[in-house]
Amino acid sequence: MRAFSKREVHEFYGRLAATRPIPQTELEFINPFTLLVAVVLSAQATDSGVNKATPALFAVADTPARMLALGEERLVELIRTIGLFRTKARNLIALSRILVEQHGGEVPRDRVALETLPGVGRKTANVVLNVAFGEPTIAVDTHIFRVANRTGLAPGKTPLAVELALEACTPAEYKRYAHHWLILHGRYVCKSRRPECPECMVAGLCRYGARPARLRRSRRALASANRAGLPIRRLAAPEENFGQTPIS
Repeated sequence: MRAFSKREVHEFYGRLAATRPIPQTELEFINPFTLLVAVVLSAQATDSGVNKATPALFAVADTPARMLALGEERLVELIRTIGLFRTKARNLIALSRILVEQHGGEVPRDRVALETLPGVGRKTANVVLNVAFGEPTIAVDTHIFRVANRTGLAPGKTPLAVELALEACTPAEYKRYAHHWLILHGRYVCKSRRPECPECMVAGLCRYGARPARLRRSRRALASANRAGLPIRRLAAPEENFGQTPIS
């Protein structure tokens, strides 16, 4: 796979940025602590699923102290619809205690400190640093891992390898929002099973092996459907696809 040139990387991000100049996370939150909670809850769960449970939770536990006062059993009931809810409840109570006892009830703006919290790994720490504190970190989840490898932008065999490759190739002016552009592209366009190649704004730069033939077939199918007067499913405008939430 031919590596991206610096010009191509700039063009790649420029096209993604044009669709959403200031992208935001789809997780709903109020402050750095509730963002941390939402990201912990989102592990092996969907953002929409987490967003259904967190309004009631954040109404009664929007700080580490209030989370501790809520207690693990009550927390379990509030997040029962989310996968692995018992383990996550245990971790949230434990990390809330650490935040109260060691960090004055505040979420630390430090990767090492964040990664010592129960249920918090590198990806979660990167999301919190980027979204809550504006750090130019790139959290690699399954969508970003797929986009980076499929397109050839930053191939790697592990999430860490992809993260380091993205940090090395992403221009400074795009690093602040690179995580969001890539994850939204993977979630809505460069999908796992059926990538929307005909609708992809970076298709001309992509190194996806089957892209040329796939694009030709897809375009022929679209043209045939159009001539027959059949409805054509096209990618919605960014504002229709990407929900907006408070900074995050």
